[in-house]
Amino acid sequence: MIACAKESVTVVRYNASLQGEWDTFVAGCKNFTFLFLRAYIDYNPRFTDHSLLFYKGGKLVGALPANIDGDTLVSHGGLTYGGLLVGKGASIASVAEMFAALRRYLESETNVTKIVYRPVPHIYATYPAEEDLYMLFRSNARIAARRISSVVWQGEPLPFSTLRRRKVKLAEKTGFSIVCDNYFAAFWEVLQENLQQVYGAQPVHSLDEMELLAARFPQNIKLYRVVDEAGATVAGTVLYITSRVARVQYIGSVTKGRENGALDLLFHHLVRKEWSHKEFFDFGTSVEEGGRYLNAGLIFQKEGFGGRAVVYDSYEFNINDIPND
Repeated sequence: MIACAKESVTVVRYNASLQGEWDTFVAGCKNFTFLFLRAYIDYNPRFTDHSLLFYKGGKLVGALPANIDGDTLVSHGGLTYGGLLVGKGASIASVAEMFAALRRYLESETNVTKIVYRPVPHIYATYPAEEDLYMLFRSNARIAARRISSVVWQGEPLPFSTLRRRKVKLAEKTGFSIVCDNYFAAFWEVLQENLQQVYGAQPVHSLDEMELLAARFPQNIKLYRVVDEAGATVAGTVLYITSRVARVQYIGSVTKGRENGALDLLFHHLVRKEWSHKEFFDFGTSVEEGGRYLNAGLIFQKEGFGGRAVVYDSYEFNINDIPND
């Protein structure tokens, strides 16, 4: 009897010639969202991509969106979340093999000694997909950041708070209306002013980048503006639409909008009507400093719409702690 050696997983660094293979594979993964398509990942020149593909027996079995920053592999610095992407058939044993292969690759091909890993939150997966979380535990990973997001489960949504309902009625009396269009420039003025005044910051995306991404993903990126009777933008939001989730990517309002319930009107429409068929409505995170500081006023507003906690975690671990058996 001849014993056959177990075939190991091999790792290949992504390059542009593999775009078709990458996109086809990740689109079928159980933890896929459109952020993992190359047309989204590659728009951002601020990160040097070092994404990886995992093969076994010549078959693509996993993909890891990533970049390298010094001695650290990040999954992925330009995305809201990252992590290992796998199909429905992936088992804990196969994911363990991929983690071991990742260690071998990083040790032999790079100077990386540490990994920052940001898994896909469970609400985005179309099938249970937390094998990587177990492997993080096995790799002695620690939680380096925990961002709390406010999410409405549309299967049994909580009622809006009394304050939020009162604000909706005020906005209706004020004569505000809601438009869905591509006039990002009008909203970006509002957004930039908000972020500068409150946080001394700018949006992660420039206006040009947001317009580019919206053109590439018209079914996934939606802009909603609240306008007054003169047509001026008083509030708005950018939504990212995935298979199970409608997620708030950006939100902003001017003084007139804040004083007269413009966002309350908008989210009453989006949560209760337009996107009520999605399983989850995610209002986004309300923290700073990796979760060490909770913005109480912001999360109070989101919880008033019925949002409750889902966390976006970041883990850190050393590659030599990854089990290689």
